[in-house]
Amino acid sequence: MNPRMRRTITGTALGAILFPIIAACAPQQTAEAPPTTTQPVPEAPASPTPGVQGSPAPGTQTTAENVVDLIDDNPSLRTLASVIDEADLNDTLEKGGPYTIFAPSDQAFAAIPAATRERLLRDENRQQLRQILTYHVVPGNLTANQLQSGQVQTQAGNAVNVQVDGQQVRVNDARVIQPDLQAANGVVHIVDRIILPPNLNL
Repeated sequence: MNPRMRRTITGTALGAILFPIIAACAPQQTAEAPPTTTQPVPEAPASPTPGVQGSPAPGTQTTAENVVDLIDDNPSLRTLASVIDEADLNDTLEKGGPYTIFAPSDQAFAAIPAATRERLLRDENRQQLRQILTYHVVPGNLTANQLQSGQVQTQAGNAVNVQVDGQQVRVNDARVIQPDLQAANGVVHIVDRIILPPNLNL
């Protein structure tokens, strides 16, 4: 056999044997993982921890100047804000205190028939309206964890029955759905029903 041809055949056969081995050992560009960096991954900012200094506890908000301002600024208490104005209680609640207010939500007012709401807003029924509103006001600054089961005297002169069961607080038949909205002269707890004084029939 021609020597040149033998070298060619030998080289071809050797290449056929070595190529798979070399290919297996060589870096595979298409399957190679992207190079890793040694820079540390930035940590996500820590979530505020309820009850820890510097982060608000559940249900709290920035302190308002007074409870009237707090109610005016809360989108769930629009009806209460207008009713307080109709009853001429703004000055009392702005300047006095401290107060604990069980504030009926807009949904609580919506549960009352429209004719009843209209009747309460008449000038001749203003005293009755004031009596209802002040029945939602308790002297002092009582946060949710300070409330205890029992009778609590209100600004209307009648007592409400507070029932504390674990994390749930009820005032007569109303349930506190958002506690501890803090103002400079008191605290507001939003309730899901209007609390009626005894012997008052709407």
